[in-house]
Amino acid sequence: MILKVKKLKEEAVLPERKTPGSAGFDLCACIAQEITMEPGDMAVFPTGLAAEIPEGCAGMIFTRSGLGVKHGIAVSNGVGVIDSDYRGEIQVGLHNFSRTAYTVCPGDRIAQLIVMPVCLPQVEEAAVLSETDRGGAGFGSTGKR
Repeated sequence: MILKVKKLKEEAVLPERKTPGSAGFDLCACIAQEITMEPGDMAVFPTGLAAEIPEGCAGMIFTRSGLGVKHGIAVSNGVGVIDSDYRGEIQVGLHNFSRTAYTVCPGDRIAQLIVMPVCLPQVEEAAVLSETDRGGAGFGSTGKR
C-alpha cells in the first residue's frame, strides 16, 4: 500500500514514523511563527500537506501520547477523519485541556496519522433486530470490572 503525500508548502514536513513499530505517522505544524494556546483554547493548525488516502481506508488523526498525557494538548474533535476522496490540506484541531499555556512552534509534531481500513456496509432499514443477552442495556450495564 502506498500513501501519496503532496507538499502544499515548501516548509511542510512529510509524515514520518519515528520507529519501525510506530503505528502513526507524525504530523507537524506548518506555521510561520509560534502560537501559544492558553488553557481552554482551541486552534486549527495547518500541516502544509495533502494526501491520497487509499480507497477502502480512512486517515485517522489521533492525539500524540506525549502531548496529551504530559501537556493536556489533544485533538479537539477526539479523532479527526480524513476521507479517501479528500484532497485538501490536512489540518489538525487542537485543544488545550491543561491549566497552563502551551506553545506550538513551527515544525512541532502535533498529532499522528494512522491509515485504517473502514467497513462500508449498505444501510438497510429493519423492523426487528436480533436478540442478545445484553439487549438495550446501556452505559455501565456490564459492570465495573
